Amino acid sequence: MNELNVIGLLVASSLAIPTWALSLKLRDASLADRIWSALVAAPVLVGARISGVALDLRGALMLGLLLLWALRLAAYIGMRNWGAGEDRRYRAMRARHEPHFGIKSLYLVFGLQALLAWIVGWPMLAVLQHPAPFTWLDLVGLVLGSGGLTIEAVADAQLARFLRERRDAGAVMSRGLWSWSRHPNYFGEACIWWGFGLTALGAGGLSLAWTLISPLMMTALLLKVSGVALLERDIAERRPGYRAYAARTSAFIPWPPRHEARS
Repeated sequence: MNELNVIGLLVASSLAIPTWALSLKLRDASLADRIWSALVAAPVLVGARISGVALDLRGALMLGLLLLWALRLAAYIGMRNWGAGEDRRYRAMRARHEPHFGIKSLYLVFGLQALLAWIVGWPMLAVLQHPAPFTWLDLVGLVLGSGGLTIEAVADAQLARFLRERRDAGAVMSRGLWSWSRHPNYFGEACIWWGFGLTALGAGGLSLAWTLISPLMMTALLLKVSGVALLERDIAERRPGYRAYAARTSAFIPWPPRHEARS
C-alpha cells in the first residue's frame, strides 16, 4: 500500500467520523448514505492534488465523470431524504444492534462505509499514479461509465416522478427503464464502476488488475447486500402487485419483459 492510498483512507475516515458524531445528535445513521459519494470522491480529489503527476487525458476524463456521479448522487439522495428522518433500513439495524447502537454505528456503519468507499476509489487512485497513452480500453471504459451514469440518472428521475404522482402507496413502478429492469439504477451504478475498472486497465494493463476488486465488490454489494437483495426482502408484502411485476421483469440487467407473463 503506497502513500497515496494511505492518505485516501485517512481522507475518507476524516469525513466519516464527524458525520458519525452528527448522527448521534440527530439519531440518524442514514446520514452515511448522504455522504457516500463524498467518501468516494474526496480521496481521489485529494490524491489528484498531491500526487505531483499532471493529469493526462485519461485522468481528467475519469475525474470529471467521478465528479458528475458524486454531485448528482449527493443531490438526489439529499433531496429524497430531506426531512424524512432515519431511513427504515437503518431503523431496523438500530433495533437489531441495541443497546448502544450509536457507539456501534461508528464501525458498523460509518467506519465500514469509509473503508468500502476507499476501495471503490482504487481504480481512480491507481490511474493518478500511472500516466500512459490513451487506449481503446480507456474509450470502452469511459463509454461504459458514462452510459451507466446516464442510466442511473434517468432511472432515478423516473422513480422520483412516479413517487410524486402515485395515488396508491402499494403501486409498483413499472414504466420506462423500470419495465425492463426491477433495479435499473443499480445496474447503471455497476456499469460506472466497471467502466472505471476498465479504464484503470487501460492505464496499467494487468499490473492494475487488482483494481477490479472495486467493481467486483460494488456489483456484489448491489446484488447481494445493500441493493437488490435487501430491497426485495419484503417488498412483495408491502406492494401486492410486485410478484407479478417480478415474474415478467429482469431483476438487474435490462431486458425486454417476458411475453408469457404479460397476459
